[in-house]
Amino acid sequence: MKSLKQQLASMTGYARATTSVDGANIQCEIKTVNARGLDIRLRLGAGFDALEPKIRRLLGDRLTRGSISCAITVQRDNGTGQLVINQQALGAVLDAFDALSGKIEADRPRLDGILNIKGVLDTRETPLNADMEAALHHTIIEQVEICLDDLINNRTMEGARLSEVISCHVDTINTLAQMAQDHPSRQRDYFVTRLSQQIEALNDTGAGLSEDRLHQEALILATKADICEELDRLFAHVNAAKELLTSGGAVGRKLDFLAQEFNREANTLCSKSHAVELTTIGLDLKSVIDQMREQIQNIE
Repeated sequence: MKSLKQQLASMTGYARATTSVDGANIQCEIKTVNARGLDIRLRLGAGFDALEPKIRRLLGDRLTRGSISCAITVQRDNGTGQLVINQQALGAVLDAFDALSGKIEADRPRLDGILNIKGVLDTRETPLNADMEAALHHTIIEQVEICLDDLINNRTMEGARLSEVISCHVDTINTLAQMAQDHPSRQRDYFVTRLSQQIEALNDTGAGLSEDRLHQEALILATKADICEELDRLFAHVNAAKELLTSGGAVGRKLDFLAQEFNREANTLCSKSHAVELTTIGLDLKSVIDQMREQIQNIE
């Protein structure tokens, strides 16, 4: 069985991990969406900036493409905090009372009333000692790793589904290319008959054609009818796509490039077509290739 790194993965995924340790609740959320490259965005709580380089390395080592949003929330239990008086806010409140005391008749405020004024009484978390801080940081990193494992598993499962869909599209492209290769319009008899009909039609008009002009017209028609190179490249691209899907890993960019090449050959096939049925096959090819490319945009 292949490892997760070797399997095809989607760029879209979501995972969350939570735990509690030493009076703190820790939550890690990672969300990924499609992107041309790797874009990592972190949102850490105050006081945890030192963890950012390590978390970025963890994400960058295991994810190669996608827009990654990682949010880590740490909530300390109320019992671990301490109440402190905001001297600046208290002074502003008392100054306001003094200013109003000469203008209106009112009783002096009670202490509990002052303390209930927003901003006068604050709750501040008790600083952690070195050992407790190290343990908390270690637990946060563990949660990131757990969340990342879950995310990669989800992206891999979605990648397997996308692989099946893309494989079906590749098989359809191969079938249509084979139909184009076997189409009667590519046979010599068909070509000779059509050229004879065109020459006969021209002669009926009385215009006549010189020998040189006949050779030129024959060469133009033969060149337009020749789609051997386009078909050869289509079959080669089919084999390359199958190999990429089998090899797995971060092959999204290569598959996207192949999709562009598929489309290029389908366009040329349509422009060279000299039969309605062959043009229809070319248009069907373009439709399938567009559908396949939409799915490829999700591959890492």
